[in-house]
Amino acid sequence: MDSFKEELSCPVCHEIFKSPVLLSCGHSVCKECLQQFWRIKGTQECPVCRRRSSRDDPPCNGVLKNLCESFLKERKESRSSESEELCSLHSEKLKLFCLEDKQPVCLVCRDSQKHINHTFRPIGEVASSCKEEVNTTLKSLHEKGKNKEKMKGDFEKTVQHIKSQADQTEHQIKQQFEKLHQFLRDEEEATITPLREEEEQKKKMMEEKLEEINTDISALSHTIKDTEEMMKDSDVCFLKKFPVSIERVQISSQPDPQTPSEPLIHVPCYFDNLPFRVWKKMQGIVQNTPVILDPNTAHPRLLLSDDLTSVKDSGNNQPLPDNPERFDYYPCVLGSEGFNSGTHCWDVEVKENQFWSVGVTTASNQRKGRDFFKSDVWCVCYNQYGLSGFGFPVEQDLERVRVDLDCEGGTVSFSDPVTNTHLHTFTTTFTDTVLPFFWCWSDSLKILPFSSQ
Repeated sequence: MDSFKEELSCPVCHEIFKSPVLLSCGHSVCKECLQQFWRIKGTQECPVCRRRSSRDDPPCNGVLKNLCESFLKERKESRSSESEELCSLHSEKLKLFCLEDKQPVCLVCRDSQKHINHTFRPIGEVASSCKEEVNTTLKSLHEKGKNKEKMKGDFEKTVQHIKSQADQTEHQIKQQFEKLHQFLRDEEEATITPLREEEEQKKKMMEEKLEEINTDISALSHTIKDTEEMMKDSDVCFLKKFPVSIERVQISSQPDPQTPSEPLIHVPCYFDNLPFRVWKKMQGIVQNTPVILDPNTAHPRLLLSDDLTSVKDSGNNQPLPDNPERFDYYPCVLGSEGFNSGTHCWDVEVKENQFWSVGVTTASNQRKGRDFFKSDVWCVCYNQYGLSGFGFPVEQDLERVRVDLDCEGGTVSFSDPVTNTHLHTFTTTFTDTVLPFFWCWSDSLKILPFSSQ
Protein backbone atom coordinates (compact mmCIF):
# COMPACT_ATOMS: atom_id res chain seq x y z
CA MET A 1 0.00 0.00 0.00
CA ASP A 2 2.87 2.41 0.89
CA SER A 3 4.72 1.79 -2.40
CA PHE A 4 1.48 2.33 -4.32
CA LYS A 5 0.96 5.55 -2.37
CA GLU A 6 4.43 6.76 -3.42
CA GLU A 7 3.56 6.15 -7.07
CA LEU A 8 0.43 8.29 -6.62
CA SER A 9 2.29 11.13 -4.83
CA CYS A 10 3.20 14.45 -6.43
CA PRO A 11 7.05 14.97 -6.70
CA VAL A 12 6.60 18.55 -5.50
CA CYS A 13 4.17 18.40 -2.51
CA HIS A 14 4.63 14.63 -1.88
CA GLU A 15 0.88 14.27 -1.33
CA ILE A 16 -1.60 12.27 -3.36
CA PHE A 17 -2.05 13.96 -6.73
CA LYS A 18 -4.72 16.63 -6.97
CA SER A 19 -5.71 17.42 -10.55
CA PRO A 20 -2.51 15.92 -12.04
CA VAL A 21 -1.27 17.27 -15.40
CA LEU A 22 0.99 15.40 -17.84
CA LEU A 23 4.14 17.21 -19.10
CA SER A 24 5.70 16.57 -22.51
CA CYS A 25 8.60 14.78 -20.80
CA GLY A 26 6.19 12.16 -19.37
CA HIS A 27 6.25 13.27 -15.72
CA SER A 28 3.05 14.19 -13.84
CA VAL A 29 2.64 17.01 -11.29
CA CYS A 30 -0.28 18.58 -9.42
CA LYS A 31 -1.57 21.41 -11.53
CA GLU A 32 -1.36 23.90 -8.66
CA CYS A 33 2.16 22.71 -7.67
CA LEU A 34 3.37 23.10 -11.27
CA GLN A 35 2.00 26.64 -11.54
CA GLN A 36 3.67 27.64 -8.25
CA PHE A 37 6.99 26.02 -9.31
CA TRP A 38 6.95 27.86 -12.62
CA ARG A 39 6.25 31.20 -10.90
CA ILE A 40 9.18 30.74 -8.52
CA LYS A 41 11.65 29.45 -11.14
CA GLY A 42 10.55 31.86 -13.81
CA THR A 43 10.86 29.14 -16.45
CA GLN A 44 8.46 26.44 -17.67
CA GLU A 45 10.58 23.36 -16.89
CA CYS A 46 9.76 19.98 -15.36
CA PRO A 47 10.30 19.89 -11.57
CA VAL A 48 11.71 16.36 -11.94
CA CYS A 49 14.00 16.32 -15.02
CA ARG A 50 14.27 20.08 -15.67
CA ARG A 51 13.26 19.59 -19.29
CA ARG A 52 11.46 22.60 -20.70
CA SER A 53 7.72 22.10 -21.29
CA SER A 54 6.49 22.64 -24.82
CA ARG A 55 3.00 23.71 -23.61
CA ASP A 56 1.84 26.54 -21.37
CA ASP A 57 -1.22 24.55 -20.27
CA PRO A 58 -0.34 20.83 -19.96
CA PRO A 59 -3.32 18.41 -20.29
CA CYS A 60 -4.95 16.63 -17.36
CA ASN A 61 -3.70 13.09 -16.65
CA GLY A 62 -7.15 11.46 -16.47
CA VAL A 63 -5.95 7.95 -15.74
CA LEU A 64 -3.77 9.06 -12.86
CA LYS A 65 -6.54 11.28 -11.51
CA ASN A 66 -8.99 8.33 -11.43
CA LEU A 67 -6.43 6.12 -9.69
CA CYS A 68 -5.83 8.77 -7.03
CA GLU A 69 -9.53 9.24 -6.38
CA SER A 70 -10.08 5.46 -6.05
CA PHE A 71 -7.13 5.17 -3.68
CA LEU A 72 -8.39 7.99 -1.45
CA LYS A 73 -11.89 6.47 -1.35
CA GLU A 74 -10.58 3.02 -0.35
CA ARG A 75 -8.34 4.49 2.32
CA LYS A 76 -11.22 6.49 3.77
CA GLU A 77 -13.49 3.44 3.92
CA SER A 78 -10.73 1.34 5.45
CA ARG A 79 -10.03 3.90 8.15
CA SER A 80 -13.75 4.26 8.87
CA SER A 81 -14.15 0.48 9.23
CA GLU A 82 -11.11 0.23 11.46
CA SER A 83 -12.31 3.07 13.68
CA GLU A 84 -15.73 1.41 14.08
CA GLU A 85 -14.11 -1.83 15.24
CA LEU A 86 -11.88 -0.11 17.82
CA CYS A 87 -12.86 0.85 21.34
CA SER A 88 -13.29 4.63 21.64
CA LEU A 89 -11.78 4.52 25.15
CA HIS A 90 -8.84 2.15 24.72
CA SER A 91 -8.32 1.94 20.92
CA GLU A 92 -8.44 -1.84 21.23
CA LYS A 93 -10.45 -4.15 18.99
CA LEU A 94 -14.06 -4.73 20.08
CA LYS A 95 -14.14 -8.51 20.61
CA LEU A 96 -16.79 -8.95 23.33
CA PHE A 97 -20.41 -7.94 23.92
CA CYS A 98 -21.64 -6.88 27.36
CA LEU A 99 -25.07 -8.44 27.97
CA GLU A 100 -25.91 -5.97 30.74
CA ASP A 101 -24.97 -2.77 28.86
CA LYS A 102 -25.99 -4.16 25.45
CA GLN A 103 -22.86 -2.83 23.71
CA PRO A 104 -19.57 -4.09 22.20
CA VAL A 105 -16.48 -3.80 24.46
CA CYS A 106 -12.76 -4.55 24.27
CA LEU A 107 -10.70 -6.77 26.58
CA VAL A 108 -9.61 -3.75 28.62
CA CYS A 109 -13.26 -2.71 29.11
CA ARG A 110 -14.06 -6.21 30.39
CA ASP A 111 -11.55 -5.84 33.22
CA SER A 112 -12.51 -2.26 34.04
CA GLN A 113 -14.47 -1.07 37.09
CA LYS A 114 -17.43 -0.15 34.91
CA HIS A 115 -18.08 -3.77 33.88
CA ILE A 116 -17.50 -5.60 37.19
CA ASN A 117 -19.74 -8.70 37.48
CA HIS A 118 -21.05 -8.22 33.94
CA THR A 119 -21.57 -11.13 31.55
CA PHE A 120 -19.80 -11.13 28.20
CA ARG A 121 -20.14 -13.10 25.00
CA PRO A 122 -18.01 -13.15 21.85
CA ILE A 123 -19.02 -10.54 19.29
CA GLY A 124 -19.58 -13.17 16.58
CA GLU A 125 -21.85 -15.30 18.78
CA VAL A 126 -24.05 -12.35 19.81
CA ALA A 127 -24.11 -10.94 16.27
CA SER A 128 -25.30 -14.28 14.90
CA SER A 129 -28.09 -14.47 17.50
CA CYS A 130 -29.11 -10.85 16.87
CA LYS A 131 -29.12 -11.37 13.11
CA GLU A 132 -31.49 -14.31 13.55
CA GLU A 133 -33.74 -12.06 15.63
CA VAL A 134 -33.55 -9.31 13.00
CA ASN A 135 -34.31 -11.85 10.25
CA THR A 136 -37.39 -12.99 12.18
CA THR A 137 -38.44 -9.37 12.57
CA LEU A 138 -37.80 -8.73 8.87
CA LYS A 139 -40.02 -11.68 7.95
CA SER A 140 -42.73 -10.25 10.18
CA LEU A 141 -42.29 -6.83 8.57
CA HIS A 142 -42.46 -8.34 5.08
CA GLU A 143 -45.64 -10.16 6.07
CA LYS A 144 -47.02 -6.96 7.55
CA GLY A 145 -46.14 -5.16 4.33
CA LYS A 146 -48.06 -7.76 2.31
CA ASN A 147 -51.04 -7.39 4.65
CA LYS A 148 -50.95 -3.62 4.30
CA GLU A 149 -50.82 -3.92 0.50
CA LYS A 150 -53.85 -6.20 0.68
CA MET A 151 -55.60 -3.71 2.98
CA LYS A 152 -54.70 -0.94 0.55
CA GLY A 153 -56.36 -2.89 -2.26
CA ASP A 154 -59.40 -3.52 -0.07
CA PHE A 155 -59.60 0.17 0.85
CA GLU A 156 -59.37 1.17 -2.83
CA LYS A 157 -62.20 -1.25 -3.64
CA THR A 158 -64.19 0.19 -0.73
CA VAL A 159 -63.72 3.72 -2.10
CA GLN A 160 -65.01 2.54 -5.49
CA HIS A 161 -67.94 0.78 -3.80
CA ILE A 162 -68.79 3.93 -1.82
CA LYS A 163 -68.87 5.92 -5.08
CA SER A 164 -71.04 3.23 -6.71
CA GLN A 165 -73.35 3.15 -3.66
CA ALA A 166 -73.72 6.93 -3.66
CA ASP A 167 -74.44 7.09 -7.42
CA GLN A 168 -76.96 4.25 -7.27
CA THR A 169 -78.65 5.66 -4.18
CA GLU A 170 -78.86 9.12 -5.74
CA HIS A 171 -80.42 7.59 -8.87
CA GLN A 172 -83.00 5.71 -6.78
CA ILE A 173 -83.78 8.81 -4.72
CA LYS A 174 -84.39 10.79 -7.91
CA GLN A 175 -86.64 8.02 -9.20
CA GLN A 176 -88.69 8.04 -6.00
CA PHE A 177 -89.02 11.82 -6.05
CA GLU A 178 -89.90 11.75 -9.74
CA LYS A 179 -92.81 9.43 -8.88
CA LEU A 180 -93.94 11.90 -6.21
CA HIS A 181 -93.44 14.84 -8.56
CA GLN A 182 -95.47 13.06 -11.25
CA PHE A 183 -98.22 12.30 -8.74
CA LEU A 184 -98.31 15.98 -7.72
CA ARG A 185 -98.32 17.08 -11.36
CA ASP A 186 -101.23 14.73 -12.05
CA GLU A 187 -103.09 16.01 -8.98
CA GLU A 188 -102.41 19.59 -10.02
CA GLU A 189 -103.83 18.85 -13.45
CA ALA A 190 -106.81 17.02 -11.95
CA THR A 191 -107.54 20.05 -9.75
CA ILE A 192 -107.04 22.67 -12.45
CA THR A 193 -109.10 20.85 -15.13
CA PRO A 194 -112.53 21.30 -13.40
CA LEU A 195 -111.51 24.88 -12.62
CA ARG A 196 -111.01 25.56 -16.34
CA GLU A 197 -114.25 23.75 -17.13
CA GLU A 198 -116.16 25.92 -14.64
CA GLU A 199 -114.45 28.97 -16.09
CA GLU A 200 -115.57 28.07 -19.64
CA GLN A 201 -119.12 27.28 -18.50
CA LYS A 202 -119.61 30.52 -16.59
CA LYS A 203 -117.87 32.61 -19.23
CA LYS A 204 -120.22 31.15 -21.86
CA MET A 205 -123.25 31.88 -19.69
CA MET A 206 -122.17 35.50 -19.12
CA GLU A 207 -121.30 35.94 -22.79
CA GLU A 208 -124.84 34.84 -23.68
CA LYS A 209 -126.23 37.39 -21.21
CA LEU A 210 -123.88 39.98 -22.64
CA GLU A 211 -125.07 39.26 -26.17
CA GLU A 212 -128.69 39.52 -25.01
CA ILE A 213 -128.18 42.88 -23.34
CA ASN A 214 -126.25 44.20 -26.36
CA THR A 215 -129.30 43.35 -28.51
CA ASP A 216 -131.55 45.15 -26.02
CA ILE A 217 -129.27 48.19 -26.04
CA SER A 218 -129.28 48.32 -29.85
CA ALA A 219 -133.09 48.02 -30.03
CA LEU A 220 -133.51 50.63 -27.34
CA SER A 221 -131.18 52.98 -29.18
CA HIS A 222 -133.25 52.64 -32.36
CA THR A 223 -136.53 53.21 -30.45
CA ILE A 224 -135.14 56.36 -28.85
CA LYS A 225 -133.96 57.70 -32.19
CA ASP A 226 -137.27 56.96 -33.93
CA THR A 227 -139.26 58.45 -31.09
CA GLU A 228 -137.18 61.63 -31.10
CA GLU A 229 -137.71 61.95 -34.88
CA MET A 230 -141.48 61.42 -34.43
CA MET A 231 -141.57 64.21 -31.86
CA LYS A 232 -140.40 66.59 -34.57
CA ASP A 233 -143.36 65.78 -36.87
CA SER A 234 -146.54 67.87 -37.18
CA ASP A 235 -149.34 67.15 -34.77
CA VAL A 236 -151.33 65.21 -37.36
CA CYS A 237 -148.34 62.99 -38.30
CA PHE A 238 -147.38 62.59 -34.63
CA LEU A 239 -150.89 61.42 -33.72
CA LYS A 240 -150.98 59.00 -36.60
CA LYS A 241 -147.70 57.36 -35.41
CA PHE A 242 -148.45 57.65 -31.73
CA PRO A 243 -150.23 54.29 -31.09
CA VAL A 244 -147.42 52.26 -32.68
CA SER A 245 -144.71 54.44 -31.21
CA ILE A 246 -146.04 54.27 -27.68
CA GLU A 247 -146.32 50.50 -27.97
CA ARG A 248 -142.62 50.28 -28.99
CA VAL A 249 -141.65 52.53 -26.09
CA GLN A 250 -143.59 50.36 -23.65
CA ILE A 251 -141.99 47.21 -25.05
CA SER A 252 -138.54 48.77 -24.68
CA SER A 253 -139.31 49.64 -21.09
CA GLN A 254 -139.49 45.94 -20.02
CA PRO A 255 -137.34 44.95 -17.00
CA ASP A 256 -133.60 44.39 -17.58
CA PRO A 257 -132.23 40.84 -17.80
CA GLN A 258 -131.35 39.38 -14.37
CA THR A 259 -127.76 38.55 -13.43
CA PRO A 260 -127.41 34.72 -13.15
CA SER A 261 -127.03 33.29 -9.66
CA GLU A 262 -123.44 32.27 -8.69
CA PRO A 263 -121.85 33.71 -11.77
CA LEU A 264 -118.32 33.69 -10.29
CA ILE A 265 -115.78 30.87 -9.84
CA HIS A 266 -116.43 28.82 -6.71
CA VAL A 267 -112.86 29.30 -5.40
CA PRO A 268 -113.24 27.57 -1.98
CA CYS A 269 -114.10 24.22 -3.51
CA TYR A 270 -110.65 24.15 -5.11
CA PHE A 271 -108.72 25.40 -2.09
CA ASP A 272 -110.70 23.52 0.54
CA ASN A 273 -107.88 21.68 2.45
CA LEU A 274 -106.04 21.19 -0.82
CA PRO A 275 -102.71 20.00 0.71
CA PHE A 276 -104.55 17.68 3.11
CA ARG A 277 -106.71 16.21 0.35
CA VAL A 278 -103.61 15.58 -1.80
CA TRP A 279 -101.76 14.07 1.17
CA LYS A 280 -104.68 11.74 1.93
CA LYS A 281 -104.78 10.64 -1.69
CA MET A 282 -100.99 10.19 -1.70
CA GLN A 283 -101.34 7.61 1.06
CA GLY A 284 -102.91 5.34 -1.51
CA ILE A 285 -99.66 5.19 -3.50
CA VAL A 286 -97.14 5.50 -0.64
CA GLN A 287 -96.53 2.43 1.48
CA ASN A 288 -94.90 2.38 4.91
CA THR A 289 -92.64 -0.61 5.49
CA PRO A 290 -91.85 -0.99 9.22
CA VAL A 291 -88.43 -2.54 8.56
CA ILE A 292 -85.98 -2.11 5.69
CA LEU A 293 -82.75 -4.02 5.12
CA ASP A 294 -79.19 -2.80 5.62
CA PRO A 295 -77.15 -3.69 2.48
CA ASN A 296 -73.87 -3.19 4.36
CA THR A 297 -74.66 -6.26 6.48
CA ALA A 298 -75.79 -8.56 3.64
CA HIS A 299 -73.74 -11.65 2.79
CA PRO A 300 -72.12 -11.18 -0.67
CA ARG A 301 -74.36 -13.82 -2.26
CA LEU A 302 -77.55 -11.97 -1.30
CA LEU A 303 -79.27 -9.51 -3.65
CA LEU A 304 -81.43 -6.75 -2.17
CA SER A 305 -84.23 -4.93 -3.97
CA ASP A 306 -83.85 -1.23 -4.78
CA ASP A 307 -86.29 -0.28 -2.02
CA LEU A 308 -84.44 -2.56 0.46
CA THR A 309 -87.59 -4.50 1.39
CA SER A 310 -86.76 -7.89 -0.15
CA VAL A 311 -83.74 -10.18 -0.34
CA LYS A 312 -82.88 -12.98 -2.75
CA ASP A 313 -80.14 -15.61 -2.80
CA SER A 314 -78.17 -15.16 -6.04
CA GLY A 315 -76.09 -18.31 -5.55
CA ASN A 316 -72.83 -16.44 -6.29
CA ASN A 317 -70.76 -14.01 -4.30
CA GLN A 318 -70.76 -10.42 -5.53
CA PRO A 319 -67.57 -8.27 -5.41
CA LEU A 320 -68.41 -6.39 -2.21
CA PRO A 321 -66.11 -4.93 0.47
CA ASP A 322 -65.51 -7.22 3.43
CA ASN A 323 -66.47 -4.52 5.95
CA PRO A 324 -66.82 -5.47 9.67
CA GLU A 325 -70.65 -5.26 9.59
CA ARG A 326 -71.06 -7.79 6.76
CA PHE A 327 -71.85 -11.51 7.19
CA ASP A 328 -69.17 -13.65 5.54
CA TYR A 329 -70.33 -17.21 6.31
CA TYR A 330 -74.11 -17.38 6.79
CA PRO A 331 -76.37 -15.92 4.02
CA CYS A 332 -77.93 -13.39 6.39
CA VAL A 333 -78.87 -9.72 6.40
CA LEU A 334 -80.02 -7.41 9.20
CA GLY A 335 -82.59 -4.64 9.41
CA SER A 336 -81.34 -1.09 9.10
CA GLU A 337 -82.80 0.15 12.40
CA GLY A 338 -82.17 -1.23 15.87
CA PHE A 339 -84.66 -1.17 18.76
CA ASN A 340 -83.97 -0.39 22.41
CA SER A 341 -87.50 0.23 23.65
CA GLY A 342 -91.17 -0.07 22.75
CA THR A 343 -93.10 -2.68 20.80
CA HIS A 344 -92.52 -3.36 17.13
CA CYS A 345 -94.15 -5.59 14.54
CA TRP A 346 -93.40 -6.62 10.96
CA ASP A 347 -94.60 -9.27 8.52
CA VAL A 348 -92.30 -11.28 6.25
CA GLU A 349 -93.50 -13.03 3.12
CA VAL A 350 -91.89 -16.50 3.05
CA LYS A 351 -94.11 -18.38 0.58
CA GLU A 352 -92.43 -20.71 -1.94
CA ASN A 353 -89.17 -20.43 0.03
CA GLN A 354 -87.47 -23.75 0.67
CA PHE A 355 -85.33 -22.70 3.61
CA TRP A 356 -85.70 -19.53 5.69
CA SER A 357 -85.19 -18.12 9.16
CA VAL A 358 -86.45 -14.79 10.56
CA GLY A 359 -86.21 -13.16 13.98
CA VAL A 360 -84.01 -10.76 15.91
CA THR A 361 -80.44 -10.59 17.16
CA THR A 362 -78.28 -8.16 19.12
CA ALA A 363 -76.26 -5.45 17.38
CA SER A 364 -73.06 -6.70 19.06
CA ASN A 365 -73.46 -10.32 17.92
CA GLN A 366 -70.49 -11.67 15.93
CA ARG A 367 -71.26 -11.69 12.20
CA LYS A 368 -67.98 -13.12 10.94
CA GLY A 369 -67.40 -16.87 10.86
CA ARG A 370 -69.67 -19.55 12.33
CA ASP A 371 -70.31 -18.13 15.81
CA PHE A 372 -73.37 -16.03 14.95
CA PHE A 373 -76.00 -18.57 16.06
CA LYS A 374 -74.21 -19.55 19.28
CA SER A 375 -75.92 -16.78 21.30
CA ASP A 376 -78.28 -13.78 21.17
CA VAL A 377 -80.42 -14.98 18.23
CA TRP A 378 -84.19 -15.45 18.65
CA CYS A 379 -85.78 -16.79 15.49
CA VAL A 380 -88.01 -19.39 13.84
CA CYS A 381 -86.88 -21.40 10.83
CA TYR A 382 -88.31 -23.62 8.12
CA ASN A 383 -86.64 -26.31 6.02
CA GLN A 384 -88.65 -27.96 3.29
CA TYR A 385 -86.41 -31.03 3.47
CA GLY A 386 -86.76 -31.51 7.22
CA LEU A 387 -83.11 -30.79 7.96
CA SER A 388 -82.16 -29.18 11.26
CA GLY A 389 -81.74 -25.44 11.15
CA PHE A 390 -81.10 -22.57 13.52
CA GLY A 391 -83.99 -21.41 15.70
CA PHE A 392 -87.40 -22.83 16.57
CA PRO A 393 -88.49 -25.16 13.72
CA VAL A 394 -91.74 -24.44 11.91
CA GLU A 395 -93.33 -27.42 10.20
CA GLN A 396 -96.08 -25.56 8.32
CA ASP A 397 -95.46 -24.26 4.81
CA LEU A 398 -96.44 -20.66 5.55
CA GLU A 399 -97.13 -17.66 3.35
CA ARG A 400 -96.21 -15.06 5.96
CA VAL A 401 -94.60 -14.83 9.37
CA ARG A 402 -95.35 -12.02 11.80
CA VAL A 403 -92.67 -10.93 14.29
CA ASP A 404 -93.80 -9.11 17.46
CA LEU A 405 -91.01 -7.61 19.53
CA ASP A 406 -91.58 -6.22 23.05
CA CYS A 407 -88.31 -4.68 24.29
CA GLU A 408 -89.47 -3.87 27.84
CA GLY A 409 -91.44 -7.12 28.15
CA GLY A 410 -88.48 -9.14 26.90
CA THR A 411 -90.47 -11.22 24.41
CA VAL A 412 -90.21 -12.09 20.73
CA SER A 413 -93.37 -13.75 19.41
CA PHE A 414 -93.95 -15.36 16.02
CA SER A 415 -97.33 -16.05 14.40
CA ASP A 416 -99.06 -16.79 11.11
CA PRO A 417 -101.02 -13.58 10.28
CA VAL A 418 -103.02 -15.36 7.56
CA THR A 419 -104.61 -17.85 9.98
CA ASN A 420 -103.84 -15.87 13.15
CA THR A 421 -101.99 -18.90 14.55
CA HIS A 422 -99.32 -18.55 17.25
CA LEU A 423 -96.03 -20.25 16.37
CA HIS A 424 -93.60 -19.61 19.22
CA THR A 425 -92.54 -17.05 21.86
CA PHE A 426 -89.06 -16.43 23.27
CA THR A 427 -88.71 -14.77 26.68
CA THR A 428 -85.46 -13.04 27.62
CA THR A 429 -83.99 -9.78 28.94
CA PHE A 430 -82.64 -7.43 26.29
CA THR A 431 -79.51 -5.57 27.42
CA ASP A 432 -78.36 -4.55 23.94
CA THR A 433 -79.87 -2.97 20.83
CA VAL A 434 -81.98 -5.51 18.95
CA LEU A 435 -81.98 -5.76 15.13
CA PRO A 436 -84.36 -7.65 12.79
CA PHE A 437 -82.62 -10.67 11.28
CA PHE A 438 -83.27 -12.59 8.02
CA TRP A 439 -81.78 -15.81 6.63
CA CYS A 440 -82.47 -16.48 2.96
CA TRP A 441 -81.39 -19.66 1.17
CA SER A 442 -81.99 -20.28 -2.56
CA ASP A 443 -85.19 -18.18 -2.72
CA SER A 444 -86.40 -14.78 -1.52
CA LEU A 445 -87.95 -13.05 1.49
CA LYS A 446 -90.00 -9.85 1.44
CA ILE A 447 -90.91 -7.46 4.24
CA LEU A 448 -94.52 -6.38 3.73
CA PRO A 449 -95.78 -2.80 4.08
CA PHE A 450 -98.52 -1.90 6.54
CA SER A 451 -101.09 -1.64 3.72
CA SER A 452 -100.50 -5.31 2.88
CA GLN A 453 -100.79 -6.57 6.45
